[in-house]
Amino acid sequence: MCRFLSFARSFGNRYGCFSLFWGLAVLLLVGPAARAQFGPPPTTPVHDPAALKPPAGARVAIIEFEDMECPDCAAANPVLKDAASKYDIPWIRYDFPLPFHPWSFQAAVYARWFDLKSKALGNAYRDTVFADQPSIETPAALTQFTQKFAQSHGVALPFSIDPQGKLSAEVKGDYALGQRIGIEHTPTIWVVTDGGKAPPFIEVVDRSKLFQIIDQALAETKR
Repeated sequence: MCRFLSFARSFGNRYGCFSLFWGLAVLLLVGPAARAQFGPPPTTPVHDPAALKPPAGARVAIIEFEDMECPDCAAANPVLKDAASKYDIPWIRYDFPLPFHPWSFQAAVYARWFDLKSKALGNAYRDTVFADQPSIETPAALTQFTQKFAQSHGVALPFSIDPQGKLSAEVKGDYALGQRIGIEHTPTIWVVTDGGKAPPFIEVVDRSKLFQIIDQALAETKR
């Protein structure tokens, strides 16, 4: 899980890609016992829930904010893919590339470019990046990886994929949306509903309970 706060500082912990932004002075002032208390929150405080709803015509959907360089996002990806396929519900993927990941923003832009060819190709690119994430160590390696992916799918990757900055603006728009909602880590995952007896959104903190949450949401929105 990748997590951020207000000062630029990151370190790993048992959650894989879990990063906090702390000033060095703060780290020096607090003792080891106090630092050990920091961990993922039970749920994300939602400041603006307007976007946490399924698309028109869907009773239940999965919403995810992801960073393509985050190892925990890579771990979550096949689970979410399986859930969306099993239940035939929308899986809405938002970009939330964290600034301390050197190639995640560019990966999101590449994915948007492949989306222009087809949404299926864009999602295949995302899935492939997550599956091969450990082999992509630098922005240059990402470019080489992306060129090979394009060639393997019969697509010519242009020298400049975003000359007018439109794709970058879309990625930044997702990031700004995440900030408005109150995103604190990646991946952040919700099961969202269109009402009925079900709550409008439930954050999936424990992914082993994802199918159970979806089952309950479908039952409570049944008409």
